[in-house]
Amino acid sequence: MAANILIVDDEQAIADLVEVYLKNENYNLFKFYNGKDALDCIEKEKLDLAILDVMLPDVDGFSICRQIREKHNFPVIMLTAKEEEIDKITGLTLGADDYITKPFRPLELIARVKAQLRRFTKYNSAEPNQEEHVIAFSGLVLDMDTHECTLNEKKLSLTPTEFSILWVLCSNRGRVVSSEELFSEVWGDKYFTNSNNTVMVHIRHLREKMQDSAEHPKYIKTVWGVGYKIEK
Repeated sequence: MAANILIVDDEQAIADLVEVYLKNENYNLFKFYNGKDALDCIEKEKLDLAILDVMLPDVDGFSICRQIREKHNFPVIMLTAKEEEIDKITGLTLGADDYITKPFRPLELIARVKAQLRRFTKYNSAEPNQEEHVIAFSGLVLDMDTHECTLNEKKLSLTPTEFSILWVLCSNRGRVVSSEELFSEVWGDKYFTNSNNTVMVHIRHLREKMQDSAEHPKYIKTVWGVGYKIEK
């Protein structure tokens, strides 16, 4: 079944161009030029991914992302016309899974969309032949079938990317997972120098939700210059 994708951008030429490329990939598109209509669509339709422009005439993309995360865990890609790192960090902190800076090449956006959908499908699959559906240790429980995570019996509200990162680290307990390996496994994309910033923001947000200290971590340990590790 084709994925349902929301695109919202007040620059109609960009939204229309993205629509053409995504439809060529046989995705179902819901296209809007303002935040209000996009929010109405989110309430009514079953979506698999959202592409949100940060700067909109009514409701900004950050606010839409925040509202999506209150009820949904499908991937969110933010579009920003600015180069400031703070915009990217803000989007990731609010629960976005990826960001891309304008101007961008349509084929690059399509590659990001495919990577996010692959990751989301992989870590939400309930196929019976999977080797391990649940990881449980030290009060932490991850259930791949329901895509839920609890810590000391308290549910953690994780984004799809955060869940994926934690699943990869927990699946490799006792072994250091490099930033390159983590990025490749979770994002399904080629690792670049600035990709480490993306990984660091998500790790930091995970720690905050788990109330885990970076200086004296109980779960996610940083191995400087190498990557991250969860002890057995």
